[in-house]
Amino acid sequence: MESENTAQAAGAGVRFTAADEEKRRGVRRMKAIATGFLAVATLVYALSTWAGAAGWGSWTGYVSAAAEAGMVGALADWFAVTALFRRPFGLPIPHTAIIPTKKDAFGRSLGQFVGENFLSAQVVRSRLAALGIARRLGEWLAVPANADRVTTEAAAALRGVLAVLRDEDVQAVVGEAVTRRAAATQVAEPIGRLLGKVVADGGHHGVVDLVAVRAHDWLSEHHGDVVSKVAIKSPGWTPKFIDHQVGERVYKELMRFVTAIRDDPQHPARGAIDTFLADFAVELQTDAATQARVERAKAELLARNEVQELIASSWSAVRTLVLSAAEDEQSELRRRIRAGVRSFGQRLATDERLQRKTDGWLQDAAQYVVETYRTEITSLISDTVAGWDADDASRKIEANVGRDLQFIRINGTVVGALAGLLIHTVATALGG
Repeated sequence: MESENTAQAAGAGVRFTAADEEKRRGVRRMKAIATGFLAVATLVYALSTWAGAAGWGSWTGYVSAAAEAGMVGALADWFAVTALFRRPFGLPIPHTAIIPTKKDAFGRSLGQFVGENFLSAQVVRSRLAALGIARRLGEWLAVPANADRVTTEAAAALRGVLAVLRDEDVQAVVGEAVTRRAAATQVAEPIGRLLGKVVADGGHHGVVDLVAVRAHDWLSEHHGDVVSKVAIKSPGWTPKFIDHQVGERVYKELMRFVTAIRDDPQHPARGAIDTFLADFAVELQTDAATQARVERAKAELLARNEVQELIASSWSAVRTLVLSAAEDEQSELRRRIRAGVRSFGQRLATDERLQRKTDGWLQDAAQYVVETYRTEITSLISDTVAGWDADDASRKIEANVGRDLQFIRINGTVVGALAGLLIHTVATALGG
């Protein structure tokens, strides 16, 4: 039942095109010509037989023999050609109407023939190797106009993919993937190595300078606030003016300390910061307790809603950025794609090693396809032929090859006539 449904689906019917109708008209013309040869041979035979009976001479025997053999050859070949497509005179003669009755077997044989001779791994690989697809592709991609075309099509495909994807689905996937990856990655030791390298190179000095400047500026702008905060923290039994004096003193010491750090690159506090950071970098790489605290802090940070929302929202920013770049022909993205395509094409066109590797990939892929799907491909042929109507298939085939087959009838008439003449001549010579 399944094969029957497949056959019906594959062969919805033989479609006759305008070209097929023109070919059928050509077949009819050639049939008329071939039949004309038979008619001429018949007429010559009748006249030569009458002439011989009337005593016109011995030559009439030669003509009559030639015409008779020509008639036999024409009729025999007419029968042979006609038997391919239909039953001569509609009679149920065995082994006639071969194409309509053997259509399904022809389809299976054709599918098997194609599978064995065209879809074999050796044939496909040798053919692809002879084509040199990698080199040709490289030469094509190296042309600026073709690189622009590939870039345009790639940008359109990228826009189509982004348009199809649902933001919420992608955000969920991105968030889950980033969180899982971050949770599985140990960050303490890499951070320690990075921090140690930064401290060794003095890369943190700029940050210390910035913090010192910002602290000095903040103290300068918030003099009253600092004094008030210190005064509030003083004991309640001390006089107000004493609290204010203490606040002023604390403020001045803070300002002096911050100013000294800002202006003195060799300040002891800077050295203490260097030592602290260097020791902390070592602890991050070697101390298990420190590493565990860092990993717990990382886990707590990842679990915060704000962080999860930030990770999820990153997709929207990336999507907008990529869409904008894909639509702009002068964007950096498209310029880089275009340059990459041309560069790859130039390399592919000149690098024989890359050509061999690329051709090998193509051949492996083609071999996999033909070996995996050979049955499906060949069954497409046999199922399609099985789904054709027998009479329509016969007419379709006759329209395409019938004109040449009519030459068999013409040749049969001519060759039969020559053979008949030769036989009559030899018989007459031997008999005489």
